[in-house]
Amino acid sequence: MGREISQRQLRNDSGEIMRELDKGESFVVTRNGVAVGELTPLRRRRFVSAEAATAAFTGAPAVDAGRFRDDVDRVAKQAITPRA
Repeated sequence: MGREISQRQLRNDSGEIMRELDKGESFVVTRNGVAVGELTPLRRRRFVSAEAATAAFTGAPAVDAGRFRDDVDRVAKQAITPRA
């Protein structure tokens, strides 16, 4: 849970709060002492090169396509039946 700030602080100090969000800080916004929302920084997407991805999966077991499909069908129940 992040640092508590009031609705008034959010309004008056929005620039500073945005800079702290950029640094990874989270906030719980309160109104009349009651928590009403949470501000959390978005996760930044990181580019992963093909070489790094390939290296991460080197040594992983091979996937049996038929067995994988059977598992998906069992869990997802993809039967072609009309919905009622």
